[in-house]
Amino acid sequence: MPSHLIVYLGVVVAIALLPGPDTAVVTRNALVHGREAALGSALGINVGLVVWTGATALGVAALLRSSATLYDALKLAGALYLIWIGARTLWESRRVAAGVTSSTLAARAVSGRGGLRQGLLSNLSNPKVGIFFTSLLPQFVSPHASALPQLLLLGGIFIAFNLAWMASYALAAVRLSDVLSRTRVKATIDRVSGLVLVGVGVGLVLDR
Repeated sequence: MPSHLIVYLGVVVAIALLPGPDTAVVTRNALVHGREAALGSALGINVGLVVWTGATALGVAALLRSSATLYDALKLAGALYLIWIGARTLWESRRVAAGVTSSTLAARAVSGRGGLRQGLLSNLSNPKVGIFFTSLLPQFVSPHASALPQLLLLGGIFIAFNLAWMASYALAAVRLSDVLSRTRVKATIDRVSGLVLVGVGVGLVLDR
């Protein structure tokens, strides 16, 4: 295995394991809405990575590095989306703490498709992912071969590992939610998840 590919695999593992907005969305859906929503979020995040990989290979994502206005607009949209999810989770935590019946909360439950949509939007609305792909992937492309297949391969490696990690993390979080199913604990989990999502969103707004 070429040495540069070994280095790339190390970087992929390190980046995938770092918590971020995507991890927060998966955690929230795992603890609040269950297995289908969590796995849907994990899948949606990686569908987003497929889009970023294709955009990077075609050079579209490089626009984010050349346009501060585009970057700021995309970052603001992503931040507002995360804040909205977090605020809704905080609101739902009040209903749980007040003893709202499970049938009432089920009407607000997020399905696997809803989780996929949240994961996809969370990933695509994070311009740092685009910057990461356009900055990292070209560093491991050999000048002695066509760049497009190499970029697609490198992106595919990242997606494969990230999908395995996110799915495993989602299932582990779901098992944890089964243990922590008491009303008071669930309300606390909702509050913490909501605050994390709002905090990440506010951090994106303030990050310069």
